[in-house]
Amino acid sequence: MIIKKMFIDANIASHPDTERIRRQLDLPAETVDDPASIYQWINNAADPVSRGKQVLYLTRNKGDFLKPCPGTREYMCCDYQILHVASFCTMDCSYCILQSYFHPPLLQFFVNREELDAELTGLFQKETISRVGTGEFTDSLIWEKWTDLTDYLVTRFSIQDKAVLELKTKTVSIEGLHGLDHRRKTILSWSLNTPAVMKREERRTASLDARLTAAARCQEWGYPLAFHFDPMIIYNGCETDYRKVVKQLFQRIRPENIVWISLGTFRFMPALKPVIAQRFPGSKIAYGEFITGLDNKMRYFKPLRIALYRLMVDWIREAAPEVTVYFCMEDKEVWEKTMGWVPSPDGGLGRMLDKSATNICDLKP
Repeated sequence: MIIKKMFIDANIASHPDTERIRRQLDLPAETVDDPASIYQWINNAADPVSRGKQVLYLTRNKGDFLKPCPGTREYMCCDYQILHVASFCTMDCSYCILQSYFHPPLLQFFVNREELDAELTGLFQKETISRVGTGEFTDSLIWEKWTDLTDYLVTRFSIQDKAVLELKTKTVSIEGLHGLDHRRKTILSWSLNTPAVMKREERRTASLDARLTAAARCQEWGYPLAFHFDPMIIYNGCETDYRKVVKQLFQRIRPENIVWISLGTFRFMPALKPVIAQRFPGSKIAYGEFITGLDNKMRYFKPLRIALYRLMVDWIREAAPEVTVYFCMEDKEVWEKTMGWVPSPDGGLGRMLDKSATNICDLKP
């Protein structure tokens, strides 16, 4: 555990979840009326990102817990909903956008569950299918040791049939999932990459074998699964390495248990490049053949993306012809030249994923 200090928002100091987390962590804690002093202390560090990973701030979410995925109109979005239960991460990946997204970077956990619960009640009353995930602003399972968040969410989603929860992780913190009556309404998903990328670019994450072992155990417990090859990194020999990962995946996991597999190559806002250079001086990932995309992010030259995507799609289809595969934030040309078809612009990708969730997670449309 790398957390060394805890700060507590004075407004939630007496909240039951605050007390529970304090007992679990047993760390020095300081109550603050205003987080400005915390922000200044983090920003004054030589490496604010590293310091931010060592501090936990318990507070309340002052906005909405449920948010639409921040896609861009230039690229196809999957109409996913983010469940914003916490922010930042204890792991340390060179390519992580959160290093430059949060100012300052700070581990925050929101304890006002009563408001979260009210939003979920409203979500479950809708007549449409909803796909919800907690892995956009944090890793879904890093909170397992200190909170009962996963137990609560899995149980909460299990009592309805219109929404599915996706827990995305690079950890193997799955013990709390064993024995829960999930009714297949929770998808356990793992980000996958080649061992070479994991070793060089993903500090404090579980190995590929460990992730696949954890996924296989969740499969035994009846959970639907998903996998995300994102961000894929292009380097000499990467094709051989990614093919091996696909092979290992289907040696361990049955295709009928996979709700979807997403593909996406490394992309980043220009502000992330100097952060990577400073914090990961040995990393070369920001120095590939990039161009500025329509969303102002740096993206691999499109022919390079398409070439790798074609191979990945072929390998996955060879092993599992029926598994749903999609691209995260790519344009029509990429879809056409790799998949041979393009989702309709009026939410076609979202409907495709809704259908897969309905079939595999036993939802009722």
